[in-house]
Amino acid sequence: MTQGRTNRREGALAPFGYPDFRRLWAATLVSNFGGLVQAVGAAWLMTQLTDSATLIALVQASNTLPIMLLALASGALADIFDRKTLLIGALCFMSVMSLLLAGAAFAGWLTPWMLLAFTFLLGAGQAVYNPPWQASMGDLVERRDLPAAVSLNSVGFNMMRSVGPAAGGLIVAAFGAAAAFAVNALSYLPLMGAMARWRPRIAPRTTTPEPFLPAIGAGLRYVALSPNLMRVILRGALFGFAAIAVLALLPLVAKSHPEGGSFLFGLLLGCYGIGAIAGALLNPRIRARFDNEQVVRLAFTGFAVAALALGLTDIVWLQALALLPAGASWVMALSLFNVTVQLSTPRWVVARALALYQTATFGGMAAGSWAWGGVAGQHGLDRALIAAGLLLLFGAAIGAWLRAPEFGTADLDPVNRFREPALRLDLRGRSGPIMVMVDYQIDQADVPEFLRLMRQRRAIRRRDGARNWALLRDLEHPDRWSESYHIATWDEYVRHNLRRTKSDAEVTTALHALHRGEGDPAVHRMIERHNVTPQDDVPLVGKIEVP
Repeated sequence: MTQGRTNRREGALAPFGYPDFRRLWAATLVSNFGGLVQAVGAAWLMTQLTDSATLIALVQASNTLPIMLLALASGALADIFDRKTLLIGALCFMSVMSLLLAGAAFAGWLTPWMLLAFTFLLGAGQAVYNPPWQASMGDLVERRDLPAAVSLNSVGFNMMRSVGPAAGGLIVAAFGAAAAFAVNALSYLPLMGAMARWRPRIAPRTTTPEPFLPAIGAGLRYVALSPNLMRVILRGALFGFAAIAVLALLPLVAKSHPEGGSFLFGLLLGCYGIGAIAGALLNPRIRARFDNEQVVRLAFTGFAVAALALGLTDIVWLQALALLPAGASWVMALSLFNVTVQLSTPRWVVARALALYQTATFGGMAAGSWAWGGVAGQHGLDRALIAAGLLLLFGAAIGAWLRAPEFGTADLDPVNRFREPALRLDLRGRSGPIMVMVDYQIDQADVPEFLRLMRQRRAIRRRDGARNWALLRDLEHPDRWSESYHIATWDEYVRHNLRRTKSDAEVTTALHALHRGEGDPAVHRMIERHNVTPQDDVPLVGKIEVP
């Protein structure tokens, strides 16, 4: 549920009509500013602590690797528990880590590996924060405003990217990296305050919380059985791996100039941020004119041009100019991937789907940071950037085989038709496995359409947790068909049915229209038993009490 608007806005600014979104967006600006100042401080401090290109590039990897490792767990927690609690906890953790990092820097205790450890811990906090925050967009705004909300988040981040790195360079130059870390610690306070004021409307829970490990398995299964999501994830991983070369090696680009310093590094990042703002503002027009695959190819190509330009020229103003399309391409690609995942996924699993997308994309970034740092160390900075540019061009070309899907148009709101049946056995929630059979009577002329619908039904059932799905036909009465499948426990069977969306219900309605028997198709729910203890499966009628 979303909070009602205070006024009516249209288009790219529509989400600002929601007070909670507006308040959290403004507070996030401050937090993003602090994070970017901290990133400049960490990246530049590493260049002072070591000359190793690999260690310098690993500063970027240490921020993104935790997202690859922890995002799925965070996504499962965000779909099971209260998202607001997770968000505030992650913010508190990151604030404390930033304070400790600032203290260690002031005391002069930091070594390259200590710095990497602190940035890893900050990345871990961000890994816990990202999936519930991204999934909360659907709680803050209505579905029609979701693309605009994701784009505005990108605009906010990149507004700060245009000023934060330059400000960070000035802070580092004037007061040292420790001051940059202290600024980051303080920047979390406004966002914590805004989170405390937010009162999300939480739908009442009708089932027990999903166990943690099965919840992770359910998320993996849903994404693995969703071809559109898999294409987005694969393209996101490739984009992250290749494009991160620019950001990971940018400190070395700045340091390669005689006038290079933390301020030049900040200015180059600022140019990147200006390009990103332009990309976010132009996004609605670009998406209106081109389909999703064309936008993705444009983003890959734009970033490739930037990487090649950085590798082929040593002129500062040309390098700064090249970073403008890089920033725009970054926003166009990642915001489109993010929105596609959100609009293609029902609310019950959206945080896990986003987490898997972020795991792949940020995992690609972490691997890319390490790999491009190694290439730069072994073969030179210019060759590493040129190689990354060529890989980005390849990423644009493979759209012929891994085409980006269009935004989902299916209605993924829960259908809410399921009512738990009145059972005649004293069943526990953990009891199982449960076998379900649904009987149909189908005319021979309708068999081809029935089989087509059943292929869709099989995909829906498996995606939502069914196992061993089968379709059976009676040899003596060929018009009789039975659909059968297994579910691990009764609680999981209830969740399986509550996951049904309005789009899924269209298949059910079509199947019922083909059914020629009296009433709806008969449903048989059975529990598999090879032995039964006296305490289990006792009939409720005439139940014998067991001491």
